[in-house]
Amino acid sequence: MNVLGIETSCDDTGVAIYDSNQGLLINRFSSQIDIHKIYGGVVPELAARDHIRKVMPLIKSVLEETKLKKSNIDAIAYTAGPGLVGALLVGATIGRSLALALKIPAIGVHHMEGHLLSPMLENETPELPFLSLLVSGGHTMLVDVQSLGRYSLLGETRDDAVGEAFDKFASVLGLSYPGGPSIERCATEGQPGHFKFPRPMSGHDSLDFSFSGLKTFAIQTVDKLKLDDQVRSDLAYAFQDAAIDALVVKLKRALKQTGYSDVIIAGGVGANKLLRHRIAELAQQLQVKAYFPSLELCTDNGAMIAYAGYLRLKAGFSEELNYAVYPRWSLESLEPIHSEAIV
Repeated sequence: MNVLGIETSCDDTGVAIYDSNQGLLINRFSSQIDIHKIYGGVVPELAARDHIRKVMPLIKSVLEETKLKKSNIDAIAYTAGPGLVGALLVGATIGRSLALALKIPAIGVHHMEGHLLSPMLENETPELPFLSLLVSGGHTMLVDVQSLGRYSLLGETRDDAVGEAFDKFASVLGLSYPGGPSIERCATEGQPGHFKFPRPMSGHDSLDFSFSGLKTFAIQTVDKLKLDDQVRSDLAYAFQDAAIDALVVKLKRALKQTGYSDVIIAGGVGANKLLRHRIAELAQQLQVKAYFPSLELCTDNGAMIAYAGYLRLKAGFSEELNYAVYPRWSLESLEPIHSEAIV
């Protein structure tokens, strides 16, 4: 079965083809960073318009690169939520229209389920059940992945997602969007100990996160200073150190509570080198196995949508011609995928 995956939940247009026999055949995406960076964040209307321009050329490109014809596509999976409603509608409408024209099934995929299952596309995969730390510009959550389609939310952010906090503080420092990579680059020249930022909610027993207090403290610190290159780097170092410490503290607590021996890191912030290093250290300390998807699978991508869609289609899930998108959509509301149905 060849499944075409379409991802348009936010500001990355992703298209991929997953082959049930050969695995991932191709994964291509188009970034909108240049469009949104002058605004310091994603502009929903501009995001939707760019998806309209990019989806069909990307589909044509992946078919040409794989030497497949439209008739070789057996099903289409598209992101149905959560995300920006206009952006979601682009992928859903194109995916559904193509499926109708080709007389093949189409299925809407939960964006977060795609991220949670993305490590399954790598050569080395975790054993179910496992714990997932999902960190991105829009989401920060700890998820108990009990089995395919059975997810329990252990903790989430009460305010800003960690990626959003990075974006906002980067703007205050005069760094470019997206903030995560900009702060990471700037922090390489920073000196430890020059600034000490709070670790949000690290003393709480709950597994929830909060980054608004860290962001406010950091902004107030900047307001009292005269910025130069070194001060900016020291601030970036302190902010990144505090934010990642807050993530690792909660992850450690969740691993001890669940007793799981496998943990995955998913989402765009999962590409951060310091976060990967700290989690690798934690995994060694607790004698658990940490899985980090390749960088192209950390960001929003069509591969994870194609794969998640394949699993659900293979297990017998189907949808009517009418469709909907869900800007807000709980992971815990998904129906489980019985593994024996997809063998």
